[in-house]
Amino acid sequence: MISLGVSLVVALVLSLFGTPLLIRVLRRNQYGQFIRQDGPTSHMTKRGTPTMGGLVIIFSSVIAWLVAHLVAWRAPSVSGWLLMLLFVGLGLVGFLDDFIKISRQRSLGLTPTAKFIGQFAVAGAFAVLALLFPNKYGYTPASPGISIIRDVSWLSFAAFGTVVAFVLFFLWVNFLVAAWSNGVNLTDGLDGLATGACLFAFGAYTGICVWEYYQQCPKPLVDKAVEAACYNVRDPHALAI
Repeated sequence: MISLGVSLVVALVLSLFGTPLLIRVLRRNQYGQFIRQDGPTSHMTKRGTPTMGGLVIIFSSVIAWLVAHLVAWRAPSVSGWLLMLLFVGLGLVGFLDDFIKISRQRSLGLTPTAKFIGQFAVAGAFAVLALLFPNKYGYTPASPGISIIRDVSWLSFAAFGTVVAFVLFFLWVNFLVAAWSNGVNLTDGLDGLATGACLFAFGAYTGICVWEYYQQCPKPLVDKAVEAACYNVRDPHALAI
């Protein structure tokens, strides 16, 4: 768990010191928020507020992820790469949205259609790849099973066949990614509240990954009588980082 602590500290330091630096650069170049003219007049005071602050969070997280694996002297797992694909890919969609606003000096960035296409492309690639790359125990980064506390066999997408399971999983992932991505975007529009909301969500998921890591049972070593008590998923420690 040392690498998890290292990733936390590195990300925290980089984001705390990087944010003021980015704000100064954005203000110097007048890269600020544009406000819709038909909105409340009280919002006009926000005009010029530095935008694209998510660049610091993405940069800090990616660097911290790489440093943590360097400290552990371990190559990043497939699950980690896929999560970074999703993370950076959606960040790129957000960057294009803000960049268009700044370059064209208007409050509208990407059109809703263009934004959904970008999210669909990133989420689609993630969904397909997440059901590939099984490890030596046959676990893929994602599961077509539906979980409550653990996967419920009779609720699994796989019950409909491999092809149907891929299609259903693909649609489910795209729905979740679009919902979460746009939900965070709307939350952040309310005076930058996304950081506080995401802090609790990411903290909870990190805790879940740590718990899963300690509940693993290596298949060749576990007794059949207690195998049902194990919680085997792929790369929980990597996902926690």
